[in-house]
Amino acid sequence: MIPQLAAAVPDARAADREYSIDAGGVQIALHEWGDQGAPVLVLAHGGFDFARTFDTFAPRFVDAGWRVVAWDHRGHGDSAHTELYSWDADLRDASAVFDHVAGRSPVPVVGHSKGGALMLNLADAEPFRFRQLVNIDGIPSKRPIPDIAEHERTKMLAGEITGWLDHRARTAGSLRKPGTIDELAERRGRMNPRLSTDWLRYLVTVGAYESGDGWRWKLDPSMRFGGFGPWRPEWALMKLAGLGVPFYGMLVEIEEAMGWGTDPDEVRPYVPEGGRLDVIDGAGHFAHIERPDDIAGRIIEFLGTPA
Repeated sequence: MIPQLAAAVPDARAADREYSIDAGGVQIALHEWGDQGAPVLVLAHGGFDFARTFDTFAPRFVDAGWRVVAWDHRGHGDSAHTELYSWDADLRDASAVFDHVAGRSPVPVVGHSKGGALMLNLADAEPFRFRQLVNIDGIPSKRPIPDIAEHERTKMLAGEITGWLDHRARTAGSLRKPGTIDELAERRGRMNPRLSTDWLRYLVTVGAYESGDGWRWKLDPSMRFGGFGPWRPEWALMKLAGLGVPFYGMLVEIEEAMGWGTDPDEVRPYVPEGGRLDVIDGAGHFAHIERPDDIAGRIIEFLGTPA
């Protein structure tokens, strides 16, 4: 951490504890804020992000009485890089994290972007893990895929897998492009145009590493924009309708490059009974970083007293 860059983001707070767990042979990095004896709240970050992007968000929940736990998805942040990536592998890693921090007890979960879509999938498969689920701009729509014949569905999956394997072969020996802190911040700013330069420069110091020729993001070079393995975003919407846990979804008004471009009118029919969906006026995809007090306040009200 570079002190002057940290000082420029005074409400950012590093995790109180950082460690790794083994998830089926893959080392997954966990970051925790707050008292170890406090009730657990799990945060799931988005694609191309990492747990430390919650440095200004997590402390709001600590102040409300929670022990906040986030993990770096495989290939992101301080978690291990692997030979292959897939949506199902991310789900297995998430299950390992939940087992470690909560056992089989239900806990509230907040997911942003990819993390939100991932948690929709996990809540559909393993609802016993969730006390409540909050999704911040992680509800892809793009109109649900039509029902199709099984043999056509198999061809679609085969095409996704083939394309992903070809990409992995091309990038197997790649490295992230090096640069100065300002250069990496500028690159990130193209995808995060509403976030401040101070925040982007701070993010480099916690999400990149310095080597002899400059700084490089820790993200696996094989990761490509919008690519999570053989998976289609619109599949997440199918999980939402049948969700059996209390649900609060947030969509944003301003579309950005890293967002899903979701139309709220396409999502509303799928919100589960008793669920809530808000559109955050004047906010972009990273609403929880733009307006941490507002977004955290809404979520804390929804979650209720830590227990």
